[in-house]
Amino acid sequence: MEHGAKFYKVKNYYDRGLWDETRVANAVLKGWITVDEYEEIVGKKYEEV
Repeated sequence: MEHGAKFYKVKNYYDRGLWDETRVANAVLKGWITVDEYEEIVGKKYEEV
């Protein structure tokens, strides 16, 4: 899968512990990442916040 530029920024924040699952979910709502990208980053099924 090809990722947008914001995917790597969000993944980096999550991996470093700067963002939690809720913030990553908010990135989906803002259109920064897709649901599939959320699930790849967090490792869980997306549930709308």
